[in-house]
Amino acid sequence: MYRNGHYGVALLTFAPVGVALVMTGLVDLAFVVGAGALWLAMLPDLDHRVPGLSHRGVTHTVWFALLLGGVLGAAGVAVGRLGLGAPYGPETLGAVGAAVGLVSVGSHLLADVLTPMGIRPLWPLSGRKFTLSLWTADSTLGNYSLLSLGVFVTAAWVGVLFVG
Repeated sequence: MYRNGHYGVALLTFAPVGVALVMTGLVDLAFVVGAGALWLAMLPDLDHRVPGLSHRGVTHTVWFALLLGGVLGAAGVAVGRLGLGAPYGPETLGAVGAAVGLVSVGSHLLADVLTPMGIRPLWPLSGRKFTLSLWTADSTLGNYSLLSLGVFVTAAWVGVLFVG
């Protein structure tokens, strides 16, 4: 998928996380996770710019999602221990960091599964390719449909929870 499609799937993937955070009163953390997921939605495609990395290789695996979640989770814990995340403690900030990493890369992988090229999410343990072949990555209809759906779903849940 292209950028617009990835943003749409990031919004869709974030929706249940955002709803859960808002319903528990953690509106500010919902904003952080959503913004982080959108900001990092294209991170796996850094393989286009890094010599030696094949496209939809290591950066398009569950291992990369877990690595980013772990790194951001550890950063959240560190921020909390330094007292920079008040009123939240290290455990909460660690969970938020991990959620940002998992949602951003996870949504990217989900979007790429929609294309004929698919992904090999368990590489190198398994070379099995997952694809739904719904449309090509450069499909204008596919990318804008996903973006529109993501924006609609986000607007709907925000409207329901905040406007009533």
